[in-house]
Amino acid sequence: MELVFDKIHVPHQHSFIGRKIEHSSNGTARMHAHKNFELNFVMAGSGRRIIGNNISSYEDGDLVLLGPDLPHCWHSFTDEQGTPSTSIVVHFFEDIISSNFFNIPELEGVECLLRKADLGIWFKPKSNRLIQASLEKLLALEGLERYIELLKVFNLLLKIEDYEFISDTSYSSSFLKDLDKINLVYEYVFQHIQEGIRQEEAAALLHMTPGAFCRYFKKKTKNTFMAYVKGVRIRLAAKMLAETEKHISEICYECGYNNIANFNHQFKSIMQNTPSNYRKIFR
Repeated sequence: MELVFDKIHVPHQHSFIGRKIEHSSNGTARMHAHKNFELNFVMAGSGRRIIGNNISSYEDGDLVLLGPDLPHCWHSFTDEQGTPSTSIVVHFFEDIISSNFFNIPELEGVECLLRKADLGIWFKPKSNRLIQASLEKLLALEGLERYIELLKVFNLLLKIEDYEFISDTSYSSSFLKDLDKINLVYEYVFQHIQEGIRQEEAAALLHMTPGAFCRYFKKKTKNTFMAYVKGVRIRLAAKMLAETEKHISEICYECGYNNIANFNHQFKSIMQNTPSNYRKIFR
């Protein structure tokens, strides 16, 4: 996969731009980087995102803050109507963090947050709907009112204590050379997620022995293959809990689990909530 360095144009007399975008699907997403900070909130849909050397599934409500020069792309899974996922994306001009505006005590926390974003920050979904409302309002405003709304977004971000850094400090551009191989494995996982996924079959896709494949996958993604499969299954389950009325046991089996007790345990280990309590959040 080729890495493209983009130039994000922020119009004169503006410090940032905000817009809605549709993510590419059918394998057309491209890996790119730019000098700007980026805040990306997924409004609707799901798919797979690559940030540095991290490849993860995403769904609506996903919120990340990216620092400059961090390679990334979003690949959308189209729904039954063929609709790709959509995001609100905010790009800041290249030197915003060194501007005089940030050189005031009240914005020290915002500056600190931006400096942490070199490896990407994923804000866990619990508080993200408040930020969605503020971002949607921001898009409809102009001038000073728009900037004030952006400060409100940052204020909400600073209140979120539950977040994770996305990429690994050992990220290197050599990872990009392996994306085509890694994508073969991810496609296999997503196509067979409701069935039994076998490490031997994934290894065969890359013409490797299971042992060599395990070492390769861990080195390239900083995650074990089975841990990745578990994450995909649980996030698929979370999406179904939020968007459908299917019984929890039905969702359990559709996501590849054959034991409800094990499903509940695995779900709680990743989502920090039981499936039934997680569903209540969306009711």
